[in-house]
Amino acid sequence: MQIIMIDDDREIIEALTEMLELEGFHVKGFLSPEKALLSLNENSPVVILSDVKMPRMDGLSLLAKLQQIDTDIPVLLMSGHGDIPMAIQAMNEGAYDFLEKPLQPEKLLSQLQRAADKRRLVMENRNLKQNIQQQSGVEAFIMGESAAIKSIRQKVLALAQANVDTIIYGDTGSGKDVVARALHQFSQRHEKRFIAINCGGISESLIESELFGHEAGSFTGATKRHIGKIEAADGGTLFLDEIETMPLAVQIKLLRVLQDRVVERVGSTKPISVRLTVIAASKDDLAQLGQGGRFRKDLFYRLNVASITIPPLKDRQEDVLPLFQHYARKASLQFSRPQPALSSAEVAHLLQHDWPGNVRELKNAADRFVLGIGETEFTSMVTGEDSSGSYDERMEFYERQVLEEGLTAAQGQLHEAAELLNLTRKTLYRKLKKHQLDKQQFKTPE
Repeated sequence: MQIIMIDDDREIIEALTEMLELEGFHVKGFLSPEKALLSLNENSPVVILSDVKMPRMDGLSLLAKLQQIDTDIPVLLMSGHGDIPMAIQAMNEGAYDFLEKPLQPEKLLSQLQRAADKRRLVMENRNLKQNIQQQSGVEAFIMGESAAIKSIRQKVLALAQANVDTIIYGDTGSGKDVVARALHQFSQRHEKRFIAINCGGISESLIESELFGHEAGSFTGATKRHIGKIEAADGGTLFLDEIETMPLAVQIKLLRVLQDRVVERVGSTKPISVRLTVIAASKDDLAQLGQGGRFRKDLFYRLNVASITIPPLKDRQEDVLPLFQHYARKASLQFSRPQPALSSAEVAHLLQHDWPGNVRELKNAADRFVLGIGETEFTSMVTGEDSSGSYDERMEFYERQVLEEGLTAAQGQLHEAAELLNLTRKTLYRKLKKHQLDKQQFKTPE
């Protein structure tokens, strides 16, 4: 706790500072209230000891300014004029105490200690309330009851405050994007932009322009200046999903961004400073990819300030039912349908399934459950033909099944199906072609 002493008499500041420091107080003196105010904010761990009679701003005006910053900062005012009405006014306006000069050392020390204890208690209560709010908030963001998820929540809060570049590891559909958004939401950057880019969803010829931007005329078709994702994320967070798919040539340019926090648009040599935190996500071990020459080691070392690993859903059975009920509630609101109750057999199916598609698969199962799209599909999810075969075969079967159910619910309307499945129309077209599905077969006969 610091004592901020304000007096236009330098000798008084020096004398009182010497006395208070001998008693164990940490003191900082100011000859003008204006300079003292510039050093304070609502969470400053301070007690104010100020003279009343000063040029330009007296003690009562200073008290009013301090009240605007933080009403809980203790303010002790000193006056050598024995002004009782002023003392009463100061106390009514929020002063902690009014001390008459010449000061009585024992009373001064006693009141400063009491004021410091009060300020310390206020700060502790604020921090406790903030921590409770953060814990409550992050539990609503990253849900689950398993020890792994509880550990991830604690790590997210710590890393969000540390403001460091982070790698998130996890299988497809495990919720890496949710953890990335939590790292942004609970950081000091939360009011700035969260810019996400899927490195695997952009062609190699376009990813450089998307990340770094380009100047007009820098290549064929570049008719105007384009601001890249990195520049757009200035002050906030850049989330690079599936970073393991990023071309090696682009990795080299990204390394400079991480090292120097500057970006150059394609077709320009002018460096642009950026302040941002980079969060990368990968389903593969980047260190092993680096050993095999498929990912730059220097980029991995630069990104790997911290890392979070999300275990697959099959390894955290305690999370299955809470997550399913959560997504079922959301689906009930989204589709304006009542939320059905789970039977004991359905609960058993949910707990026995190994969820190769992780949380994404579970969410889709909850959507189908609420929509009532074929009771047999819910059962076959764990007992039907997708319960055997290789991982890739089962994922192919599952993906086709989800597409068919989405198209059925949307009656072959691709726009509605894309919204229902949370896919872009481009991605939906590609997957329909992959599985040789025709939208016409899902339309309701007239």
